[in-house]
Amino acid sequence: MVAPPDNDVLWARSLHCSHSGSPALTGVSLGVREGEILAVHGPRGCGKTTLLQCLSGQLVPQQGEVWFNSAPVHTMGPLLRERLRRERFGWIGPEPQLVPELTVWENAALPLLLRGATRRVARTSATEWLERLDIGAAARKRPHAVTQAQRQRVAFARALVTMPAVLFADEPTAPLHRTDGAQVLRTLTTAARSHGITLLLATHDAEVAALADRAVSLLDGRRVGTDLSAEPEGRTACSLSA
Repeated sequence: MVAPPDNDVLWARSLHCSHSGSPALTGVSLGVREGEILAVHGPRGCGKTTLLQCLSGQLVPQQGEVWFNSAPVHTMGPLLRERLRRERFGWIGPEPQLVPELTVWENAALPLLLRGATRRVARTSATEWLERLDIGAAARKRPHAVTQAQRQRVAFARALVTMPAVLFADEPTAPLHRTDGAQVLRTLTTAARSHGITLLLATHDAEVAALADRAVSLLDGRRVGTDLSAEPEGRTACSLSA
């Protein structure tokens, strides 16, 4: 077992993962610096979602290592990985997956409520993010009463309300029109930079990937080519293991 570099908040080495016998990741390695916005770019089906799931502890790779700071995520048990996701990570998927019985603000505040925050504190924080994402006027409504695009904005607020150390965004603008998606992504990247949140953004859209500090490309479960932006001086890109 090799310890990760000190300047990487997330580090993965030689990840191999299969779904129903079909390879999803084949020897993928990468490192992500603290506060970096990293795009994982590639066509649909290339392994982006699987990579984010392995890095976030939702999936345990069949082979390889995943480290968060000095903690080996790949050897953690289910309860410890769940705690890591709840306390340190955030997730935005292509579908908002809101709780229909809760109001918009309650959905956005849910991670804080689950941590034991008072309703007043949780509501204040959730409302602030809903306002920043231009959905504050719908705070008292239930998910069925707002549009799909508005529900996705609520999902953004829910992911940001805990100020996670790392935020994983898997095709987060899929339900949104291009203009609406661009506006929400600007809010997301601005929030990540201003609050020091490490952001991993999976996308098939080159324009979305261009918003990141750096991008890596996947094809058929392997890293291909070189990083789409220059590495900082004194650090080399992770090499392919496949």
